[in-house]
Amino acid sequence: MILSQASELATLLPAQSRLLGLDVGEKTIGLALSDVLRGIASPLSTIERTKFTKDIEILQKIIVSHAVAGLVIGYPVNMDGSLGPRAQSTRAFAANCGKHIDLPMLLWDERLSTMAVERVMLSADLSRARRAQLVDKLAASYMLQGFLDSMK
Repeated sequence: MILSQASELATLLPAQSRLLGLDVGEKTIGLALSDVLRGIASPLSTIERTKFTKDIEILQKIIVSHAVAGLVIGYPVNMDGSLGPRAQSTRAFAANCGKHIDLPMLLWDERLSTMAVERVMLSADLSRARRAQLVDKLAASYMLQGFLDSMK
């Protein structure tokens, strides 16, 4: 079930349950995990995308191993609020996930999350290779933390 309002997701979650944040890109999916009190988001891992069936298999294993109760999927809205091809691709990914994962899913505006994370990594003087390794899961964490903060 794909939701559009954060409050809808909050009402569907059991107490003390985790959320999984996804930053869905063409080549990778960055993952972040909340704590059970849903106060802190932490970077988890990055999935190198291959075929959808393989990607969903990995996601299902992560969901089970971390007792995830819902997904927050970064929704790449354009700066003017319009929806471009990346947003349509993300919505299609979420719809396909919904056929295999029986959890509530929220599309959450992720504007500027990758840019903010890149800025922090540049200020930390990380090499280009190291930034490439970290950017997706850190962007997922930044996006998920934004959602968690909005729920307080």
